[in-house]
Amino acid sequence: MAQLCSSPTLHMKQVLKSRGALLVKYSVASSSNSKNEGVHQSCRRYSSVLPKKKILTKKERPDMNIQPMKVNSKNEETVAEKKTPTPLHRDIITSILDKFLRNLKLRQQANQEQGITEVLFLKAFLSFRAYCLELIPTSDPELVEKFRNVAMSKASEEILYENFVVHAKKVFPHLNCLGDLKIISDLTMPHNWYPVARTLKRRFIYHAGPTNSGKTWAALQAFKASKSGVYCGPLRLLANEIYRRMNTEGLPCDLVTGEERRFAIDNLHPSSHLSCTVEMLPTDMRTELAVIDEIQMLRDDQRGWAWSRALLGAAADEVHLCGEASAIPIVTRLLKEVDEEVEINRYERKTKLSISTHGLGELENVQHGDCIVCFSKRQIFMTTKELESRGKQCSVIYGDLPPGTKIRQAEKFNDPDDPTNVLVATDAIGMGLNLNIKRIIFNSLKRMGNTIPHHSAIQIAGRAGRYGTAYEEGVVLTKNEEDIQTLKELLGKQIDDIEKVGIAPTFDQIETFAFLLPKASFIDILTIFKSVCSVRDDFFLCELDQMIDLAKSISDIQLPLKIKYIFCVVPVNMDSKQGAAAFIKMAKRYSMGQQITQDWLCSVIEWSPKVAVNMDQLVNLERTYDILDAYLWLSMRFEDMFPDGSSIRTLQKQLDEIITTSISQVLSKTAIEDIKEKDNEEDTPKKTNEDKLTLRNRRIGIDRRNIGAMAGVASAQATQKI
Repeated sequence: MAQLCSSPTLHMKQVLKSRGALLVKYSVASSSNSKNEGVHQSCRRYSSVLPKKKILTKKERPDMNIQPMKVNSKNEETVAEKKTPTPLHRDIITSILDKFLRNLKLRQQANQEQGITEVLFLKAFLSFRAYCLELIPTSDPELVEKFRNVAMSKASEEILYENFVVHAKKVFPHLNCLGDLKIISDLTMPHNWYPVARTLKRRFIYHAGPTNSGKTWAALQAFKASKSGVYCGPLRLLANEIYRRMNTEGLPCDLVTGEERRFAIDNLHPSSHLSCTVEMLPTDMRTELAVIDEIQMLRDDQRGWAWSRALLGAAADEVHLCGEASAIPIVTRLLKEVDEEVEINRYERKTKLSISTHGLGELENVQHGDCIVCFSKRQIFMTTKELESRGKQCSVIYGDLPPGTKIRQAEKFNDPDDPTNVLVATDAIGMGLNLNIKRIIFNSLKRMGNTIPHHSAIQIAGRAGRYGTAYEEGVVLTKNEEDIQTLKELLGKQIDDIEKVGIAPTFDQIETFAFLLPKASFIDILTIFKSVCSVRDDFFLCELDQMIDLAKSISDIQLPLKIKYIFCVVPVNMDSKQGAAAFIKMAKRYSMGQQITQDWLCSVIEWSPKVAVNMDQLVNLERTYDILDAYLWLSMRFEDMFPDGSSIRTLQKQLDEIITTSISQVLSKTAIEDIKEKDNEEDTPKKTNEDKLTLRNRRIGIDRRNIGAMAGVASAQATQKI
């Protein structure tokens, strides 16, 4: 298994050839709305036959997305002159088939012997039923005879089982090689994916503590003292901050994120220290020390795989982990399997944090150093507008803002000589920015109608009070008096220990999987992989939904598998029509072998940015920034096809400054009534990760432009020119 994981493509191909494995042709049934609706209606009709269980969504049961092939209506082996038996009445066939479907023994047998799950069984049955009712009078006399015997009580409906299985394998060809597919998609031994780390006896130091406890500072002291090291951060902002700090303090340190590389000296003289986003950690790079920040992100359903990969694969003699204590049990358990132990260092908060006994009430009660936390962009601008009408100057921070704008807004708020002394922000302040906050004020404790998770409330509240500033003692409260008790309950809860951590397949595993399904679309490959893969109890498979959505958008564009894989982890917001259109055009142009240049991109996005004076214009500027981000991400992987990374980065910096200016213009020229009317998609957190706007990641304060889910794996494999 270790050999398979370390080099699965070549190894698996050799295994399959030696075993004479069948390469099946696979295609998906027509996706027309009318046909799919017919299938869904039939599924609903017969769903009552299946055992009553917990209702599962398509996310929980990926086999619900697998559609059957259309079976040829004519049996070419049938002799035309052969006399056909008198056809049976449709009602008789229907009655027998209903008995077949209700036979629990047959369904269990199909699952155990053939891997036909209940969902696939029902879909295959519907196709088999249509075949029996429409085709067997002329094309399958043997099957007709079986029905006749059942009708005459000479046999039970179980004699149809073999015919059903044959039919199921025709409409779901992957069932023909299910055993091999399960071997390839076995994700139960992820520690074997990192051969360099397995040659080491690594020492782990876990720095566990809340916000403002000094845990990361302690790890960075060891980082600076090491001969070589790598810092893995959850955000571009943090990776950039460590990069700047180390170089300022005299330690040459390079930077690698999904969108850029910077060298302390030059590319011919790489430094011995590296700051990177966690997805970009090169697991084959030997260092003396590694720091993995925010280790509790192991539980994240979109990006958790990146922390699992760093934990199991960091090729360092000494690894420092920083984060909540909730990850200690699962980390200890995972490392015990590779005979590695963890030293635990616990930290207490350096400054006092108290919960107010009453709510803020009116906005007139806002003080210097206050941060009002809102959970929508619309609410941020409404609150800021009201505060400024009362003579209070504000900084604004939310997830969609470019990193440069966030930094400038934070600097204004932190500067004691700047008249800006109030911050209005989303939970994007949860990590990544150093902010001198005295009081955290929750405008509301609900997001999208639901009370925020207690670990999210704890993370945000912890930003109140900062060691070494004028606001060392922090206070947390709510705007509304009636929310205070709920806040106390949220902050009083213990954060549960993490039980499962994220995992995701490597490209090599996807490629080997595709080898068995040469005619399958990339969407089919991902969907079937989700349905047959196996993971251990300590792991869960991270979401592939965004990847599948991107694959659907470029399904008609011909690209090699690896190229399409990388395109499908691009950090692009597909909820934005502008972003989706630009992404599809870039993929299409790439497929035609034409370079994606600055001039071409500027024509596509109609580049002529102007300072925004209303919310709609500001949103359009932010979306344009996202498109430039996607270009830079792709230019890091396909430099020859995206050759203008440097000039696009210059445009992006200009746009960043325009967006900063636009915030004040929108606030000064937009009436509160107009802001209240803006209830578009920007008010609702998008269901993607930082790059992809995941709701989960917004809960912990991640903006959307760090690294796309699974992007690190693709990036690590694509750092060399393809």
